[in-house]
Amino acid sequence: MFVIKNYVTTGGTVVCALAIGYLMQNGIPAGSNDSRDLEVVSTTPSAVVPGLEEIVLTSSTPAPATDQITSSTKRTLKPSRSTPSDRAECVLSARARAVPGAAARLIVKAPCHGNERIEVHHSGLTVTQETDANGTLDLTIPALSEYAIFLISLDDQKGTVATTHIPDIGQYSRVALQWQGETELQIHALEFGASYGDAGHVSAGSGTQGAGSVVHLAQSTFHDARNVEVYSFLAAQSHQSGSIALTVEAEVTEANCGQDLSVQSLELQYDRSLRSRDLTLSFPDCSRTGEFLVLNNLLQDLTIAAN
Repeated sequence: MFVIKNYVTTGGTVVCALAIGYLMQNGIPAGSNDSRDLEVVSTTPSAVVPGLEEIVLTSSTPAPATDQITSSTKRTLKPSRSTPSDRAECVLSARARAVPGAAARLIVKAPCHGNERIEVHHSGLTVTQETDANGTLDLTIPALSEYAIFLISLDDQKGTVATTHIPDIGQYSRVALQWQGETELQIHALEFGASYGDAGHVSAGSGTQGAGSVVHLAQSTFHDARNVEVYSFLAAQSHQSGSIALTVEAEVTEANCGQDLSVQSLELQYDRSLRSRDLTLSFPDCSRTGEFLVLNNLLQDLTIAAN
């Protein structure tokens, strides 16, 4: 029913240089190669990330303020955007801080980008979100590295970076699934032999309950949004041994029938290593529209040891 191609396994912790390279290759919209002056605004001297305009490097601890701003050629903002008389009011900033569950709370402030598309990149994951009317994004995202780096990009090529330390990440086993487009993929975890509908069946939908949890991050406003689902299990405090079966459900719709869908999974091992797999799913023809398909071999089951 589905064809899985291009199986790739990689390992290792994603470091800052790779994260920035990933953003430069994938996070910048098409057409960004035209010759323009760049403006860099930084909370620390000489903190410049190549390839993005108006980079602001931030962290969970506010950096010392700076009075110097490098000037650039004047741009005309779209009429739909607010145009404060003081240019400083448009400065893009972000802060990240660790929260329970080996996650990070990310707060982005983009005063001149209300109700606009914004993308967050972290350790190989990319998720599309939308700012509110004030240009603010408040997002909690499961982390995939102890020293978490979040790169934030806007459609006008402005960007910023936020970092934080995730002290409890070593206690969790975690699997993430990401894809792009209108298809909805759902992770279902069956913990220690549980069946669908039983205690121990965990998904992002209501009515499921278990030791683990699933977080769904998507933005239906944009048809080409990048979507993420993450299953997390607190392995360090488990009193049970056994396996957690992971399946993925997908509905055949008019948007995906007869088409291929690129999917990537990332698995955070208990030893903090990160493994990724790139796959292509071939959906059946449109005569199957409305059917739900269950993929039992897309994600590798987790093995848990009692503590």
